[in-house]
Amino acid sequence: MSSPPLPGPLAHLEPLLGHYGYWAVGAVVFVEDFGVPAPGETILIAAGVYAGAGRLNVVAVGLIAFAAAVAGDNLGYLIGRVGGRAFVHRWGRYVFLTPKRFEAAEGFFTRHGGKIVTVARFVEGLRQANGIIAGTTGMHWRRFLAFNALGAALWVGLWTTLASLAGDHITAIYDEIRRYQLYVVLGVAVVIAGFVVRHLVRRHRAR
Repeated sequence: MSSPPLPGPLAHLEPLLGHYGYWAVGAVVFVEDFGVPAPGETILIAAGVYAGAGRLNVVAVGLIAFAAAVAGDNLGYLIGRVGGRAFVHRWGRYVFLTPKRFEAAEGFFTRHGGKIVTVARFVEGLRQANGIIAGTTGMHWRRFLAFNALGAALWVGLWTTLASLAGDHITAIYDEIRRYQLYVVLGVAVVIAGFVVRHLVRRHRAR
């Protein structure tokens, strides 16, 4: 069976996915999840379109992507745990994790790390950096593993299912979800700001 044409912005992944198949899905998702700039989410969606057309098995795509996502984030966690703050300050800017952003994230991860690890899977930038942040801030590995696996399962399940069912319409759906993602990020920022203000008010009252 010939490879189905991939729609819109997914088309540039067609040679890679058509030639390497499951290996491409696993490798790209894996490297993206410990901070390397790579189109992990895009190739997952493209593989879902292929699966919907019968070119790949949707269950195999899901399992491989899930395993690669969890493994990649755990490597990021190990890098953060071993490298610590010095690593983040030196290399974090390559995944948009500046020292200032890290300091802001550190306290929030300490209090709400589990929920953030799960939600981060759906947010560009956080998806690539959440393992490093969790490791650097000292989150317990088992806790990180549990919430990370939950986020990976939800992320992989959403995109492989939507892509395999939607086919040629997936780019329109993806664009719509990405548009509303901005509101999600803004909402998270508001929540973080609220926690910061509450903390400052409590500290002021304690003094």
